[in-house]
Amino acid sequence: MRIANIYLVGMMGAGKTTVGRELAKRLGRRFVDCDHEIESRTGVGIPVIFEIEGEEGFRRRETQELDELSRQPDLVVATGGGIVLAEDNRRMLKDRGFVIYLDVAPDVLFERTRHDRNRPLLQVDDPRGRIRELHRQREPLYREVAHLVVQGRRGSPATMARTIERELEKTCER
Repeated sequence: MRIANIYLVGMMGAGKTTVGRELAKRLGRRFVDCDHEIESRTGVGIPVIFEIEGEEGFRRRETQELDELSRQPDLVVATGGGIVLAEDNRRMLKDRGFVIYLDVAPDVLFERTRHDRNRPLLQVDDPRGRIRELHRQREPLYREVAHLVVQGRRGSPATMARTIERELEKTCER
């Protein structure tokens, strides 16, 4: 089986962009970060989109971007952490490519994101608690769409990319 695209899903701070870049390089594919594409199209950062359009407006943009990216061949795509919230997105991910869930514990995610002011959903009094709540809500959805689950807390991005590459070789043609 030949797959068109590879999608990395997981919580913010899971390493989707870093691992995705490395994986794309190893596989000879183009890497795309869905959030960066949205920022490029709008000319503003995600926090500004959230401020002006709210989370709902951002999610609409995210679905449109996923739809457009999923129609291009041979990409490695780092998705936004909340992309799995919409049923249409989950269907697109599963039907249009190979989905890899980078599974990282909430406390590790907190350590990785605690100084990042570019994450609107974490601009709350208790960001650690918010991460735990988001993880509790989203984790079953990540597993629902995943063709492969990779523990994201161990090893360097290069090691994780090699692990994913080996699993892809077992599963299908790249």
